Amino acid sequence: MTMKTPVPTGTESARPFLPTKDFELSKRFYEALGFTKQLDGEVAIFKIGTSSFILQRFFQKEWAENFMMQLMVDDLDSWWAHVASLDLPKRFDVPAPKPPAVQPWGLRVAYVVDPSGVLWHVAQR
Repeated sequence: MTMKTPVPTGTESARPFLPTKDFELSKRFYEALGFTKQLDGEVAIFKIGTSSFILQRFFQKEWAENFMMQLMVDDLDSWWAHVASLDLPKRFDVPAPKPPAVQPWGLRVAYVVDPSGVLWHVAQR
């Protein structure tokens, strides 16, 4: 019988790579939403709370428009007020965000689309 090596645990985190059609526009979009830029170079790393993601200089329309992210928040109403105040469609040429609503699977979710077509589910924890 072979002994399995235990999986190391510690401070691991997973960070998805998000596509960008316009790298500079996407960086401004995420900064406007309130994400903190931690690195700005060939890629840009953004953080909010304990989560982060990497913006990359890569775009494939079909992939970007099928890419989804979920941001779990403690106060969706405050987040919605913030998002609604930003006038994202005018500033970033994105679809209008959709206000919070209870979804069939039980979560209350607002929807925001980034400049590359990535759909964000902003959900009440």
